[in-house]
Amino acid sequence: MGKSLLAIDHVSPGQNLDAYLQTISAIPVLSVTEERALAERLKDQNDLEAARHLVMSHLRFVVHIARSYSGYGLPLGDLIQEGNVGMMKAVKRFDPEVGVRLVSFAVHWIKAEMHEYILKNWRIVKIATTKAQRKLFFNLRSKKKDLGWMNNQEASNIAEDLGVELKTLREMEGRLASTDTAFDMTGSDDDEGAQFAPAQYLEDTSANPESLLESSDWKNHSQGQLISALQNLDERSRDILTQRWLSDNKATLHELADQYQVSAERIRQLEKNAMKKLKDAIGVEQTDFIA
Repeated sequence: MGKSLLAIDHVSPGQNLDAYLQTISAIPVLSVTEERALAERLKDQNDLEAARHLVMSHLRFVVHIARSYSGYGLPLGDLIQEGNVGMMKAVKRFDPEVGVRLVSFAVHWIKAEMHEYILKNWRIVKIATTKAQRKLFFNLRSKKKDLGWMNNQEASNIAEDLGVELKTLREMEGRLASTDTAFDMTGSDDDEGAQFAPAQYLEDTSANPESLLESSDWKNHSQGQLISALQNLDERSRDILTQRWLSDNKATLHELADQYQVSAERIRQLEKNAMKKLKDAIGVEQTDFIA
């Protein structure tokens, strides 16, 4: 099953991310019956078109997972591409007879590819973060007599020669000697050993993947409603709610009372009325939209 399965009118996440996201958002989600029928066609007949359909219908889920790793500072398009590879691996191994949805089975394979990509790229970036470490990174191996650990005399001589502290040299030696282990332990997609990879035994108990997507959509919708409702409040009420609930440094009733030259009880009344207006506009309990 090749990467050609991901071709969507020649649009890929690495080339035009906005167009890619717009395209995959239009692909309908499969029902349980449709998914099972396609999986059975793939398993029984090796139907690659069925495999392609299964992969394509779950590309939006890959994007959802990729966004959760945005804090690592890596390109979203690259994370999506890695996750798509994991999605294809999951489709290849999916057994419809087990009785679980493909999205639940695929989450580990998708995350495994993203984890490996993040670890490799962060290893490159983080292995040498200071000037002394960068100097050691490029010079240490040529200074060492062999690939084994240096004795104290060798380490002291090299540290003195490079003008760095012995402690820094030892830290870099440990970093250079460490290795990364692949999450799914696969040499190729067809290795029998892949059945015993760590990814096969880790249970994701945090939430149902489908529920995560639904929750994310609901949250975005609710935030939009909240912003709209706030804009309909008068300026003073909006400012009171912002300072009392939405600011990093939340103001007290007495601080706002001093600011508006009214009593703290009056500020409390204004706050209560504003909260009621927001509740009526959004249609939820007050505590559901103000954290």
